[in-house]
Amino acid sequence: MKKKLIYALTGLFLMGAAGCSKLEDFGDTNVNPAATTEPILAALLTNAEAGMGGYAAQTRGGLYAQYFSETQYTDVSLYSIPQLSFTGEYSGTLNDLQMIINKNTNKNMSTVAKILQQYVYWNITDRWGDVPYSEALTGKSTPKYDSQEDIYKGMIAKLKAAVGEFDNSLITGDILCDGDVAQWKRVANSMRMLMALQLSKRYPGANEYAATEFKAALNDPAGVITSNAQNFTVDYPGGNYKNNWWNTYNGRKDYAESKTMTDLLGSLGDTRATVFGGVTEIQGAANSATASTTGMPYGVVRATAEAFTSANPGWARILRGDFRTEDADVVIISAAQVALARAEAADKGWTAENLSDMYTTGITLAYEQWGLTVPANYLTQGTVALGAAGTASNVGKIATQRYIAFYPNGLQGWNIWRKTGFPALSPAPDATNDPKEIPRRYTYASSESTTNGANLQAAVTRQFGTANLTGDKMNARVWWDVAN
Repeated sequence: MKKKLIYALTGLFLMGAAGCSKLEDFGDTNVNPAATTEPILAALLTNAEAGMGGYAAQTRGGLYAQYFSETQYTDVSLYSIPQLSFTGEYSGTLNDLQMIINKNTNKNMSTVAKILQQYVYWNITDRWGDVPYSEALTGKSTPKYDSQEDIYKGMIAKLKAAVGEFDNSLITGDILCDGDVAQWKRVANSMRMLMALQLSKRYPGANEYAATEFKAALNDPAGVITSNAQNFTVDYPGGNYKNNWWNTYNGRKDYAESKTMTDLLGSLGDTRATVFGGVTEIQGAANSATASTTGMPYGVVRATAEAFTSANPGWARILRGDFRTEDADVVIISAAQVALARAEAADKGWTAENLSDMYTTGITLAYEQWGLTVPANYLTQGTVALGAAGTASNVGKIATQRYIAFYPNGLQGWNIWRKTGFPALSPAPDATNDPKEIPRRYTYASSESTTNGANLQAAVTRQFGTANLTGDKMNARVWWDVAN
C-alpha cells in the first residue's frame, strides 16, 4: 500500500444500517466501494467502535507488563525487536472516524469520532513515542511526526473541546454509549484525567500543566465515570462480533496468566485471582468456569515453557472461562481506574480529595467489576494500606492497585510500570535483547524509512539525540517516561 493511502483518506465506503445501537443489530459489514458514492456514517461509527476492544486487549503490552506469559512461541516475552507498523491503524479505524468528521453532517457523531480518535492516538503514541498526529489524515503523503508532548497536549485539548461541542443531533450506530451524550462527556473527561496523570513525571507540581488539566476534567460539570454501570465498555454479542479474549483462544492456547501476576495476587490475598485466570481455554467444557492460579513462568525459552504446560495442564489461561465467552464484555475505561487515578492525584497534592476515601473506593469498585467483594482485612494489611498523603511508600501501593485494576489491559499495565517502576518487575531470565531489559517502547517499522524517511529521522533524533536511526531502540524511553 502506498504511503498516501495509509495516512490520507482512502475513499473506502462502508455499507450498513443506520440507527443501530448494538452489534447484533448491525449484522455483517460489506466493504464495496462500487456500491455507493457516500459513506454511511452509522456504519463507519459502528465499524470503528467494534474495534475498540482490541486496544484494551493487547497481548504484547501485557507481556511486557508481565500480566501474561507465552506458552510456546516465546519470542515476544524474550524481547525480540518490536519493529512494528502503526500505519494500519491510520488507514483503518482513524480513517473511518475522520470520514465522519470530514462529512460534518451530524455534530454529535463528529464529536464522538473526535473522542474515539484521541483514544486511538493515545494508544499509538504510548507504544512508539513520536508519531504522525497534526498532519495525519490530512492528505499529506509524508506527514511529520509530532512530539509526544504535542500529541498529549493536543489530545487533551481536543477532548476538552469535545465536551462542549455536543448538540441535540441524533447519534446513530453508537454501540458503546447508545447515543447517550452524558456518557460520552463522562468518557471524554475520564480519558483526560488518565492522560494528564500519565504526564506526572514531566509535570509533577500541583499548579503545573498535568495537575491543572486533571483538575479541570475532574471538576467539569459533565462529570466523570464513577460507577461500574458507567464503565466504558464494548458489549460483544458473539457471532460475527466476538470478545477479543475469546478470539485469543479460538483454536490456540499461546498465552497464559503469568506467574508474576498470580504471585502478586497471592501475596496480597487478593481474591481477584479467582477470575483473572481459568483452568482451560475450551468453552463448554465441564470445567470451563473453573479458576486457575497456576501462573506460567515468565520469559523462558520454548522448551522450558512447553515442559511447564505439559506438567501443569491446569495452567492459568487469561481470565476465567465465564469472563471469556464470545459474548463477554471488554472494559475500556472503568470506574475503578478513574477512582484510583483520583487517589494518585490526591496523594500528589494535586487535589483536595480524601486520599483514603478515593483509594478505598477504587479498590472496592475494582472488585465489584468482577462480581466480588473486598476481603476482610485486605485494605488494612501493610502491603496495601496507605500513609498520609505524600508518604513515600504510597507511590508503589497505589501503582500496584492501579496495575491490578487495569488487568487484562496490557498497554495500561505497561504504562503504569514504565511511569512508576511498580510493581517491581524483573526482566525475562532468558531475554535475548541487548541489554537484557524490559522493553520501554516499540521500534519503528522498516517501511517508515523508505516511505517517510526524513520525518522518521527527525523524530528519532529529537527523541533520542542521534543523527540517524541508531537511537530507535526498544529500551529507549518515550517522552513521558522520565527516569527516576
